[in-house]
Amino acid sequence: MRKNRLKEKIRRNEPVFGLFVSIPHPIIVEMIGHAEYDFVIIDFEHASTNMETVEELVRAAELLEITPLVRISRVDRNEILKVLDCGAQGIVIPHVESREQIEAAISYAYYHPIGTRSLNSGRPGAFAKYSLTDYIAEANEEILIIPMIESVEGVNRSGEILSASRVGFVLEGAADLSQSLSVPWDTEHPEVQRHLQRVREAAQLCSVPYATVSRNVEGHLRWAERGVNIFVLGDDRNTAFRAYLNKRNDYRSAMEGRK
Repeated sequence: MRKNRLKEKIRRNEPVFGLFVSIPHPIIVEMIGHAEYDFVIIDFEHASTNMETVEELVRAAELLEITPLVRISRVDRNEILKVLDCGAQGIVIPHVESREQIEAAISYAYYHPIGTRSLNSGRPGAFAKYSLTDYIAEANEEILIIPMIESVEGVNRSGEILSASRVGFVLEGAADLSQSLSVPWDTEHPEVQRHLQRVREAAQLCSVPYATVSRNVEGHLRWAERGVNIFVLGDDRNTAFRAYLNKRNDYRSAMEGRK
């Protein structure tokens, strides 16, 4: 059973960096791994990724020894089961607004005695190469459950949500939260920031680590100064697009400067 390196680093309060992966090709994960990120969040909510591709993306993450997480589309027994059987070491749960959602996800994601995850001797258990009873116990130690709080309702119930057992960390969802507050995409709006801080305070009271999506250097440093150590630096598509655009603009500017 592979150790969850991300979980170990969070336990040691080390700064960790991840990216959402929306481009459904393993080479993207390989590049992120070679760039020395700590984890990826494979997007099964917004991206056009199928389950076979999820397994290939997870395998690429394993190759580079970074932690593969998957953002599921909904709290569904079969979806969670298949994602974890692909080898994901944690699930990111979007739009969490109740403790019941977390408790259901825990039941689907963990083996006995914690949950009711269906038994399987597939790739995470090395196809039964080793003791499956040992694998079950080890698997229960390595899984991360990560709720995203992305609405006013979620913020209002964040204390209740994060008091559930076995929450690995909470990830903010400022984009959808801004829409919930009637200021879509204005993630720096004072009301959005105030609601994010409420989630952070609820996380502290529940001893749950808080993760932020770093959208600019100023915001990144602001949360780092508050003691946050888990950072998602956007997604692969936007990162690549900006790199392509900036490179073209640099060379175009250099040419114009010679005129």
